[in-house]
Amino acid sequence: MSIKLRLTIMSFFQFFVWGAWLITIANYWFGTKQWDGTQFGAIFATMGIASLFMPTLMGIIADRWVNAEKLYSLMHFLYAATLFYLPQVDDPQLFFYIMLLAMCFYMPTLALSNSISYTALTTGQYDLVKAFPPIRVWGTIGFIAAMWLVNLTGSKATGHQFHIAGAAAFGLSLFAWTLPKCPPRNVNRENQSLIQTFGLEAFKLFANYKMALFFIFSMFLGGALQLTNAYGDVFLDEFKYYPKYADSFVIEYSTIIMSISQVSETLFILAIPFFLKRFGIKKVMLLSMFAWVLRFGLFAYGDPTTGLWMIVLSCIVYGMAFDFFNISGSLFVETSTNAHIRSSAQGLFMMMTNGFGAVLGSLLSGWIIDKYFTLHFSNISNLASYLETDSLNASLLGFVKERGFTVFQDGSLSGEVMLKDWHHIWLAFAGYTLVIAILFALFFKHKHDRKSL
Repeated sequence: MSIKLRLTIMSFFQFFVWGAWLITIANYWFGTKQWDGTQFGAIFATMGIASLFMPTLMGIIADRWVNAEKLYSLMHFLYAATLFYLPQVDDPQLFFYIMLLAMCFYMPTLALSNSISYTALTTGQYDLVKAFPPIRVWGTIGFIAAMWLVNLTGSKATGHQFHIAGAAAFGLSLFAWTLPKCPPRNVNRENQSLIQTFGLEAFKLFANYKMALFFIFSMFLGGALQLTNAYGDVFLDEFKYYPKYADSFVIEYSTIIMSISQVSETLFILAIPFFLKRFGIKKVMLLSMFAWVLRFGLFAYGDPTTGLWMIVLSCIVYGMAFDFFNISGSLFVETSTNAHIRSSAQGLFMMMTNGFGAVLGSLLSGWIIDKYFTLHFSNISNLASYLETDSLNASLLGFVKERGFTVFQDGSLSGEVMLKDWHHIWLAFAGYTLVIAILFALFFKHKHDRKSL
């Protein structure tokens, strides 16, 4: 089996085991378990917390002591074990800790998979910028395949999504033993400083103004990525509360609609070599940032009927928003660092984007949405008016009663029904990414040399 084929299979399942639950876990959390929204923000923050230290730590270990492909195999085996346990958890606090453990095992594999691919392709004397994107595109196809499988099997609101991901992760841990060998770099360790001995040299990149600024803006943009992962599918699913949208195809197959985002990724990944060579990292990153503005802005005004084209276009734009940031950024780090710290540098990039960025995006967004963008209804007439229906509508009354509330004769409710103000949520997110884009254009200085990539 050729090197490129093995790397392609690795890429497919690397994202399959994530896509099986990442987009649909909100349906499991809010629908099946009916747990608190603020706690859900903490669940998504587990990716960030784990990424604060695990990718960098595993990158250091791979650079110094253990073959990257063996470490990769071990991480996926442990990730599979935690996924199989998750559906048995009925306490949201315990769920948080188990998910945190799962993310401690999974998040390092994102950087390790990049490192394995880059090492194997470099050893095989391939052009990284041309050879890597067609391999990486299969990761997105794997993500799409997992989303479709979960949706079409009726698993998107059940614990089976974790079983599907766990089985694939276990298989990937076995397949990793067939990957090209990626041993630690053989370096002379005599007369080394403490920083060099423990493989912490990648942190010296922060002493470089351009690299430090790149990592900082990557952190803030990483926050935007977590917002769309956390709330995209549940946003579409909540249109079912509006009677005029209740029978929409979009609601029944919300996960498949969201998968258009990943289909778009497959096209934009293949365009990365051209854009990076032609425009350079600064312009490519700016394209990504303005694509995020469009992504959120179109969601703000979209709906399952007359505004469906906005939702679809938002999903198409996502391909540019994600790929031009995540994959181009990884390639930029790879080509801007020395060979003996590249696994560590990839881990550092992961720490800033999926670590600090994810914590910032997940925790702050959960708190802000609950405090400023959650609507409270204590009267059936007010709720009916907001949902543009009759207060005596059977589906509305059923919706209220399903949540354990009683409707009294005067129209008041025995508790408060809460709905999210998605229009203003998405506008706030669009404003956030617009500010980041403007600041990045002003402060990040980079002279593009077509021969450097």
